[in-house]
Amino acid sequence: MTSKSVISASELSVRIGQRTILDNLNFEVGNGEVFALLGGNGAGKSTTLKTFLGLMKPSAGTASVMGMSVADNTNEVQKSVAYLPESVTLYGHLSGYENIRYFLSVAGVEKTDDAIHEALKKVALQENAWHNTLSNYSKGMRQKTAIALAILRNAPVLFLDEPTSGLDPAAIDEFNSLVSELANNGATIFMVTHDVYGACQVAHRIVLLSNGKLTGSFERSGDTPIDTEAVHAAFAGRN
Repeated sequence: MTSKSVISASELSVRIGQRTILDNLNFEVGNGEVFALLGGNGAGKSTTLKTFLGLMKPSAGTASVMGMSVADNTNEVQKSVAYLPESVTLYGHLSGYENIRYFLSVAGVEKTDDAIHEALKKVALQENAWHNTLSNYSKGMRQKTAIALAILRNAPVLFLDEPTSGLDPAAIDEFNSLVSELANNGATIFMVTHDVYGACQVAHRIVLLSNGKLTGSFERSGDTPIDTEAVHAAFAGRN
């Protein structure tokens, strides 16, 4: 992980009518960093994500990705990042391989079969599932397919929305290992979540969001995961 800023919020606020959804957020995410924005329902996590994806406009301040203001360069930012929603939108009547091939063609990206197979191996999707229809996939398998697609697009920035929601413990561990590997290879990963344990296991830094305001920050020390109990206490408002 380096200190070069890839994602940043500068005095970022979002208001809808008289209601303030995000209130003067300031943070930076470095190259190769796994950054987790942790908050409960209604904290403003989804609004933050939508603002960085160019789906909502700031009322004040700036959301920037790779040095570009998202509001001023929405198309360029959207073409340069990968987004993994909580419910992955893929075609159930197509296989994992066919979904990847189709979405790569839509993005104008050409990849060989060998490259696609290598990406599917990297995300640990069972080979006997590659050509099965997604209607037979678990949520974890769908996520692996979507991440394989992100890898093939060579996206330098990944935005993840509640990525471990609905996954069993083994799938969560696999997912966290994959996220760590992507970061080690230079990807910058921004995730919003309410999963304290998962965030502590994989994130280099966790920032707490409550009622649209940043209320705390935790940082990993070397290879030691962030202290789950400390984050949980702060998250629950007991500190």
